[in-house]
Amino acid sequence: MATNEERVRKPEWLKIKLNTNETYTGLKKMMREKQLHTVCEEAKCPNIHECWAVRKTATFMILGDVCTRACRFCAVKTGLPTELDWQEPERVADSVRLMNLKHVVVTAVARDDLKDGGAAVFAETVRAIRRKNPLTTIEVLPSDMGGVYENLKILMDARPDILNHNIETVRRLTPRVRARATYERSLEFLRRAKELQPDIPTKSSIMIGLGETKEEIIEAMDDLRANHVDILTIGQYLQPTKKHLNVEKYYHPHEFMELKEIALSKGFSHCEAGPLVRSSYHADEQVSAATTKRNEG
Repeated sequence: MATNEERVRKPEWLKIKLNTNETYTGLKKMMREKQLHTVCEEAKCPNIHECWAVRKTATFMILGDVCTRACRFCAVKTGLPTELDWQEPERVADSVRLMNLKHVVVTAVARDDLKDGGAAVFAETVRAIRRKNPLTTIEVLPSDMGGVYENLKILMDARPDILNHNIETVRRLTPRVRARATYERSLEFLRRAKELQPDIPTKSSIMIGLGETKEEIIEAMDDLRANHVDILTIGQYLQPTKKHLNVEKYYHPHEFMELKEIALSKGFSHCEAGPLVRSSYHADEQVSAATTKRNEG
């Protein structure tokens, strides 16, 4: 019997150009010196060379590098996290300043061991970046924080420029793909974020190639729009290790273009779609409205 790897071969368009110039090596060195983690490294993102070496952008991963969940698509370590590091927000803010970032994405491992899901450290990181980098726009990408309304409020009160929370996959596949999270809870999380701060754009992401149908992808778009999500990213699922879910299909770039057109026709203000697109991919280009609003403020 053919293995999945033999059955579904990786196509040419998924080949990545490596760029390890001085900017890339300098960023890597600084991350280690500041004892910081990035989801770029931990989740084995295929765009790390482009983002670090060319665009000089990075997605910081706070609250440690050990996640309390074991989602079947994700390469981040799972286990019992260490204690909280309350100096981390200042180190992240200093690094944003040293890198001279115009836009920064802050994500985190799921911390189901904490009553607030890590919301207080998340909020303090936003405030620290704002204090030291007043012109930098800030995007946050939290877990569902246990679906607790008060935790979300703590984060939204810090006024990030974009709230990003990923549904990851279609409704039918959610129980198989995600651990502890539910499709409906993620939609509720996004809806409540908009209710708390109506002027802050919300964003979500879908991985495709896990066995979903086109109709299910479109249904997910409709569900997101029904909960007032503004920005959507769609990318190809890539199996990080043999222990993770198999790739059922590699979508052609033309199929991504079609999905982007469908998403924009449904009212998303921006849609990034492509084989190597990830939730934070070209995030700096998605906040021009937020930047304009701040400059006019």
